[in-house]
Amino acid sequence: TVKPGKMLLFDLEARFARDVAARGGAAFADWFADDGVALGNGAPPKIGKVAVTKSADWSPAAYQLTWTPTDAVMGPSGDMGYTWGHFEGQSKDANGNPVTTTGRYMTIWRKQANGDWKVVLDAGANEPAEGGDCCKLPTGN
Repeated sequence: TVKPGKMLLFDLEARFARDVAARGGAAFADWFADDGVALGNGAPPKIGKVAVTKSADWSPAAYQLTWTPTDAVMGPSGDMGYTWGHFEGQSKDANGNPVTTTGRYMTIWRKQANGDWKVVLDAGANEPAEGGDCCKLPTGN
């Protein structure tokens, strides 16, 4: 059985992902709290919803960001939790060739005073195309 807090976080992630797939960067930014932070691989932090909105300027036609949570944990007070998992970005280079970026992410969610849940931290780290699974121990031969 899955605990209700974990189910809530998985549901938030699914709604977040569907919205971003449909509306792109505008949707990504809409899910952030006013004091939210986005940490991208090799980029300076985007601190605050205004900064996140300025940086999340992609259309779903130009860039498709998808992700799947691996796990979710709700904090003991029930008003904050996190998810983590794998993401994939699809775009095209200047010559129109497909470009795929993959990596791991973590999203921290916080319940707002009005009852809505918002992202307070989203962090991602790219992984090499042949990086394998970060979360499995190597097997001996």
